[in-house]
Amino acid sequence: MSERHKFLVGGEWRSSDDVLQVRFPYNGEVVAEVCQASDQDLEEAIQAAVRGFEITRRLPSHKRSSILYGLLAQMERRFDELVHALQIEGGKTLNVARGETSRAIETVRVAAEEAKRIGGEIIPIDWTEAGEGRVGFVRHFPLGPVVGIAPFNYPLNLACHKLAPAIAAGNSFILKPASATPLSGLLLAEMTLEAGFPPEALNAVVCPGRRAERLVADPRIKYFSFTGSSEVGWHLKSVAGRKRVGLELGGNAAAIVHEDANIDYAVRRITVGGFTNAGQNCISVQRVLIHRPVYNRTLESLLDSVSRLKFGDPRDPQVEVGPMIDARAAADAYAKVQEALAGGAQALIGGRCEGTLFEPTVLGNTTPEMRVNREELFAPVITVAPYDDFDEAIRLANDTDYGLQSGLFTQNMNRIMRAYEEIEVGGLQINDVSTFRVDQMPYGGVKGSGVGREGPRYVIEEMSEMKLMVVNLPGGLG
Repeated sequence: MSERHKFLVGGEWRSSDDVLQVRFPYNGEVVAEVCQASDQDLEEAIQAAVRGFEITRRLPSHKRSSILYGLLAQMERRFDELVHALQIEGGKTLNVARGETSRAIETVRVAAEEAKRIGGEIIPIDWTEAGEGRVGFVRHFPLGPVVGIAPFNYPLNLACHKLAPAIAAGNSFILKPASATPLSGLLLAEMTLEAGFPPEALNAVVCPGRRAERLVADPRIKYFSFTGSSEVGWHLKSVAGRKRVGLELGGNAAAIVHEDANIDYAVRRITVGGFTNAGQNCISVQRVLIHRPVYNRTLESLLDSVSRLKFGDPRDPQVEVGPMIDARAAADAYAKVQEALAGGAQALIGGRCEGTLFEPTVLGNTTPEMRVNREELFAPVITVAPYDDFDEAIRLANDTDYGLQSGLFTQNMNRIMRAYEEIEVGGLQINDVSTFRVDQMPYGGVKGSGVGREGPRYVIEEMSEMKLMVVNLPGGLG
């Protein structure tokens, strides 16, 4: 009998008869049941967040930081429990689950430190005669209740990227985990309560996406953070009203390998960047662009590297590529691959899909118009294509509606600086792949890949209100 989990409203754990089954992606086994929140529960979560904000907004910075350090300690103590949850709900391999849990801990640590650095400034007002005798002060104040909607692919770390900055900034919080992977989010909420966050200010609600729209649309919510598909993200922005919004959406990242690159290193990193977490990563390497003078050598090495990846049951410690989140997602990616093959592309390696297991796949002879290049695959599939000169490489990298991150392998500084100016992304990784991310850096995209930046310091700024005060010194003299 699978365990049944409750959801959290204003520090109160609640149950319901509307139950969601959580399945292990590898074999479809039901591993847990989760009670889902009703419309009334969501309304009461908003009310609790409004009440809780009156508490959190008055917390001194040392207390906010202390709560986050307490959460960090909880996560370290229950590390294996979090890893297990990530494996059974998301089908992650052991290494990926451990890596995500470690990163989530670091995200909370960074936020705990940044909670004590929320400063302001004194600005000169007397630039003109009208400003003589006046001094300006700027401080950041908590913004209000925050809603964070986390994705299935990194449900713990990306929930921490929403929750931890909200706590650091002094805001109340409502977490809506992905329906496929709610267990780690509920564990995170439990640990946050144990760490001493005011119960009235914390909510973790599981419900269908359509039902969650009321959280996004409600004017009592002051900030909304979403990580997920571009289609859903831009729709939610359209119903969010006047509140601030942070969107971290899809991508189909390019990796450019120029002739002066360290080819062996580039191949190793592309293999990791394209197939980790079964390619279910918004900054996963999807399009590999290789300078023609080194194309054959690089491709041969890449195919050899990919052929040695072991895929299968993620509970096997030797497995490097586990299942996709569900059969529908795998079938959608497989249809795009089959469409490309019908249009003249070649499966240089892989190409098979059975249930949720998608064999690591490299496609050649694709065209920029094919969906495997134009859309986000979110699967263990990469395409490879040669280019003749660097102008063409930049053009091909930019030939997409997305702009999250890209990677460039070259030793030429002029080429690097040109790419930095001209490639349309939120982040460019030099001599590494798009998949590289550390959690304190500003992270986000342009074009269809979203708005705003993640990283605790940068989100704290978005989750706070800059307020100016001008003191007229002569006006206070008797």
